[in-house]
Amino acid sequence: MRRTRVLLADGRELIHFDADSSAVRDTEDKRDLDPREDAPDLRHDPLLDEWVSVAAHRLGRTFLPSPDDCPLCPSRPGYLTEVPSDDYDVVAFENRFPSFVGGPTAATVDGLFEQHPAWGRCEVVCFTPDHDASFADLDHERARLVIEAWADRTTELSATPGVEQVFVFENRGEAIGVTMRHPHGQIYAYPFLTPTTRTQLDSASRHLAATGRNLYDDVVAAELADGTRVVLESEHWVAFVPFAARWPVEVHLYPRRRVPDLAALSDAERDDLADVYLDLLRRGDAFFGIPLPYIAAWHQAPVHDRRELGSLHLELFSVQRSADKLKFLAGSESAMGAFVNDREPEAIAERLREVAPL
Repeated sequence: MRRTRVLLADGRELIHFDADSSAVRDTEDKRDLDPREDAPDLRHDPLLDEWVSVAAHRLGRTFLPSPDDCPLCPSRPGYLTEVPSDDYDVVAFENRFPSFVGGPTAATVDGLFEQHPAWGRCEVVCFTPDHDASFADLDHERARLVIEAWADRTTELSATPGVEQVFVFENRGEAIGVTMRHPHGQIYAYPFLTPTTRTQLDSASRHLAATGRNLYDDVVAAELADGTRVVLESEHWVAFVPFAARWPVEVHLYPRRRVPDLAALSDAERDDLADVYLDLLRRGDAFFGIPLPYIAAWHQAPVHDRRELGSLHLELFSVQRSADKLKFLAGSESAMGAFVNDREPEAIAERLREVAPL
């Protein structure tokens, strides 16, 4: 693999990941871009003990451009994009409209109200130059290269001062709220521990104190022992619908060997993951017979806080509840965080097993 770093016209960084170690990419961004704006504002909610990024500049971000105007496609004569080259394999670059940017700064506290610039980093990862493709359309080699890019960025961002958690994810489909149709994902390097991760680690801490065992290991073992919700197994990975699934389509994927993050996976585990992940995404598209809108969320152990308790795993879920209907988060889910699922987890698993790719 070859990595090529490029400095974009407004000072942001782009990195090419090429399978061909001899690949040569254009490194000059010829656009005339305004300098980057200051970091958004990060504010603390004293009732929930959570942080909120107030990023008003994101109101002006690109919204569902046509293929001819897509900023994630390669550059071409007469139209310069976020990628200066006329082709690429996989690229990762700093988001032009970030929720987090820059390095640590001092907080301002006024009674209950605490705030500071939202430091951290937001990156976009383009999986392919093919505007009309999806991740599920990739071959093994390209999927493997994306995994290498994820691992590379996880390593580098985890070493960035002030970063507490690195989140790799993909939003796919307009039903999810995607504003760019080009196949891509994102990486957030947060300056705090996210509420979901903090809750999981609190549960893992209590479980360790009560049993002396790791909670993630015990969840995987329990699902394998039960078997009714297991979707697939490979040499290095196991996928299952969780016992208390919240979404009408939901599956979790764990490595058999507990590791903290994508960077800790062995070559064999990464090879296997490329095939297993493509398999799961293709089952998702076959679930209702339509391109499934989904969120693919890679949970990784925090950089510092209770890292030894964490476990890499994928949470893949969709708001699609039938071929022509969506699940909307209404009062109970949105206001109280109390989910109601219309589909039994065992039925979700059965359907995902039925639609296995040939």
